[in-house]
Amino acid sequence: MMTTANDELTTVETAKKLGLLPEEFDKIKQLLGRTPNFTELSIYSVMWSEHCSYKNSILWLKTLPKDGPHMLAKAGEENAGLVDIGDGLGCAFKIESHNHPSALEPYQGAATGVGGINRDIFTMGARPIAQLNSLRFGDLTLDKTKWLIKGVVKGIGDYGNAFGVPTVGGEVFFDECYNTNPLVNAMSVGIVKAGETVSAISLGVGNPVFIVGSSTGKDGIHGAAFASKDITEDSAKDLPAVQVGDPFQEKLLLEATLEVIKTGAVVGMQDMGAAGMTCSTSEMSAKGKHGMKIWLDRVPTRQNNMKDWEILLSESQERMLVIIKKGKEKEIKKVFDKWDLNCVQIGEVTSGDRLRYFMGKELVADVPAESLVLGGGAPVYKREYKEPAYFSEAQNFSINQVEEPKDIIPVIKHLLSHPNIASKRWVYNQYDSMVGTVNMTTNAPSDAAIVNIKGTQKALALKVDCNARYVNANPEIGCAIAVSEAARNIVCSGGEPRAVTNCLNFGNPYNPEVYWQFVGAIKGMAMACTKFQTPVTGGNVSFYNQSSFEGPVFPTPTIGMLGILPDKTNRMTLDFKNEGDLIYLIGEPKNDISSSEYVYSYHKLKNTAAPYFNIDEEHNVQQAVKVSIKAKLIESAHDVSDGGLFVTLAESAMYNKLGFEIFTDKNVRKDAFLFGESQSRVVVSVKKEREADLIQLLKDLDAKFLKLGFVTSSEFKIDNEIVLTVVEARHIYDTALENCLN
Repeated sequence: MMTTANDELTTVETAKKLGLLPEEFDKIKQLLGRTPNFTELSIYSVMWSEHCSYKNSILWLKTLPKDGPHMLAKAGEENAGLVDIGDGLGCAFKIESHNHPSALEPYQGAATGVGGINRDIFTMGARPIAQLNSLRFGDLTLDKTKWLIKGVVKGIGDYGNAFGVPTVGGEVFFDECYNTNPLVNAMSVGIVKAGETVSAISLGVGNPVFIVGSSTGKDGIHGAAFASKDITEDSAKDLPAVQVGDPFQEKLLLEATLEVIKTGAVVGMQDMGAAGMTCSTSEMSAKGKHGMKIWLDRVPTRQNNMKDWEILLSESQERMLVIIKKGKEKEIKKVFDKWDLNCVQIGEVTSGDRLRYFMGKELVADVPAESLVLGGGAPVYKREYKEPAYFSEAQNFSINQVEEPKDIIPVIKHLLSHPNIASKRWVYNQYDSMVGTVNMTTNAPSDAAIVNIKGTQKALALKVDCNARYVNANPEIGCAIAVSEAARNIVCSGGEPRAVTNCLNFGNPYNPEVYWQFVGAIKGMAMACTKFQTPVTGGNVSFYNQSSFEGPVFPTPTIGMLGILPDKTNRMTLDFKNEGDLIYLIGEPKNDISSSEYVYSYHKLKNTAAPYFNIDEEHNVQQAVKVSIKAKLIESAHDVSDGGLFVTLAESAMYNKLGFEIFTDKNVRKDAFLFGESQSRVVVSVKKEREADLIQLLKDLDAKFLKLGFVTSSEFKIDNEIVLTVVEARHIYDTALENCLN
């Protein structure tokens, strides 16, 4: 039996209080050959938490496609995905959640989510150049929802703007299922030169281990465990599990990190995110098949007399663990001293696989690194799942259950003013989209964010996407739609989809109906990613997004997609350009209103099937749009999504204060034609003199299409009826969200 400074042995009750199952406590005792002390049990509690171990999801995550011609690192190999974008450059990108912290303390919860995902990028040697986010909130008439959105948006804006990386895109969605548990998903994208990447690995016996960046405090302790349980009325007691961020310190850490990598002294590096030093020491050691000796008393701390387990589990922000080549200590210290950051040697790499943590001369924990990580000793579960009753009920929905409105103007005004559709200007005005000068020369509107790659003819096309209502209606189809729409948005912007990262937000995995949703979403993602040749580079699973009194949120598998514009001159925007241009629909209208905003919030039918979707039709539409753009035949392209065709037309027209006149298809119900959200449709505009060329191209591609009408100057006209002026439409669309928040 080892002698430690913390040799009070634990019990199964201690384990349960730390979030471990009784059988997991037994497994820990078997792995160690003895009963763990409190520090050791704390280590296992965070590393075996859902947030770190993916113990309830990994079996299904392994079924996702991970290989592709442009992959430089497969999912799980590094802190973020890494994709070859040519010209000797790689693109690192990843999306992660910070849901539970944001539910309790929205400002710091969101801010530290941004900080953490950026560190995942630059710890690989890549410089972050763009940020995106996907946000979900509850009923906007509630004061709590207003408090949450204001705090989250300010947290994202303040941190990102101060850090100096532009926020270039995102989405905001509202539904009462998110009243207690908002979702805050942050994505970061960076560029790195070939040969300048750094791996999260520990190698070389005797190599020194440094902690760099901010001092360690008590914020964020047990944050990973906090994120691995339901939100309850007692969750406010977990407030210390919410980290506190400092974007200015992170900016210094970014520059120091990239500078020290260029010295060639770095062997491996990892951000201290979830589970803090525990995670970085164990994952780097397990990957390199080495051990470490760590002296916790050498760690710079913000509070006096911090306990060993507090130092190990702290999730204080803006910190890295760095392994360097022995003999290069002065070189690395010189760099971090220049940037006025902590740079302290706290340990060394050892042979074998033991992680030995000391306080002074006393050994406080001794555990095998491999036993802590996924693929090693961490548990892997195969959960039961069953189809919920609501699913079969939803499949019985028919459009005939809804009476077609005699007057469409109230529907139009309702949709344009709904917070899920109305302008998110109040949100994005708080984000700096131009800082760092990486964006294209303007913020011209497009379905995906376009980010310049300096010194090349290329640009990145970036998108986050998920309609959680569709996924709730049918997880497999809904998640396939999320992938497909992200790809469609990139194609409509002139890009080519390359790869995917994901943030999988679900309820409690021990609920068989929730787990059924998760399994279905993975199947749909795998199908669509295979079809569009967009391998999954990694991401994040966030379970336990539910409250004890409101149940789970909608299943929300957020897709972050990376695309490439090989030629920046092919950039396409969504706005109509000229009065008199002709408007075409590529794709086919369907007699379908299922899961649309129209049927959900206007008719208040909450349980309908997923909208019509056929992945082969989707692929064909995207190919037709891609070829039309490359042939320079069209003036604009905008996909049909939330709110249906009418909202797509309105958004394309309003940007340049133009109008439109269209005629509906008499073979489809008028409300379905205008407000249905059947998939695989794109609205394009074309000059009169190029109309014949576009028609011929679409026929050659065997693409379905429909002439809708033409661009006008000042009003929206449908079947010879003026439904709104542009001035009226813009006022409703531009002011609705702000009115809700005031």
